[in-house]
Amino acid sequence: MNLAELESLVHAAFQDRERLKDRMTVKAVKETLELLDKGAIRVAAKGPQGWLVNAWVKEAILLFFAISEMKTMELGALEFHDKVPPKKGLAEAGVRVVPPGVIRYGAFVERGAVVMPGYVNIGAYVGQGTMVDTWATVGSCAQVGRNVHLSGGVGLGGVLEPPSATPVIVEDGCFLGSRSIVVEGVVVEEEAVLGANVVLTASTPIIDVSGPTEVVTKGRVPARSVVIPGMRPKKFPAGEYLTPCALIIGQRKASTDQKTSLNQALRDFAVPV
Repeated sequence: MNLAELESLVHAAFQDRERLKDRMTVKAVKETLELLDKGAIRVAAKGPQGWLVNAWVKEAILLFFAISEMKTMELGALEFHDKVPPKKGLAEAGVRVVPPGVIRYGAFVERGAVVMPGYVNIGAYVGQGTMVDTWATVGSCAQVGRNVHLSGGVGLGGVLEPPSATPVIVEDGCFLGSRSIVVEGVVVEEEAVLGANVVLTASTPIIDVSGPTEVVTKGRVPARSVVIPGMRPKKFPAGEYLTPCALIIGQRKASTDQKTSLNQALRDFAVPV
């Protein structure tokens, strides 16, 4: 089936689950997941107007859960009990996965990426040269660019529902420090640096304090920004308390290459990683 046929069948079944009794509909769901696993289609892709979500692909993932049965899977001495198996063909794909790291079926990882004992969930995309470090998690449908470093314990949240919602996106060349968390469809633009323990949700104030006047945004970290955790006062009926925010304290310099610029940014701003 071509993509238009797959999209039509998947979307119709998402609106009416009774259609999953039809053999061609089930075939369409499985074919969509196979294409997703091979990287032939993506949950979201960047175009001239920004990131666009292929909602029907997310619908196919949710339908795949519905048609899959729980089963026991044994990998050497390890046993799993789930509906979705681990990804196969890693050697042929040129992807390094260090035990007990796992890439789930339906995720795509480009050649040259490394997954330490971390986790890449269904629907996710991880670019070439990216490091998913120890205990880092790439949640369902998260899109991670090339030459990104997700340090130990980084958490990228999964965004499956609603299908039209933008997933977590980390663009090319970013560095995310240890235990930083990005959830709820936040976009981290190219070559941004997040210090350790930065937490970004859709409602987290992201405050640029590098100029004479603060600039507050939400949901997006501008390209090449250097970000650290912050706190700001907020009044409540019981009194004034400090609430979390993220502070943009500067920009990576364009005068050096990418690797040197990253190291220099950490030195310049004393960002913990």
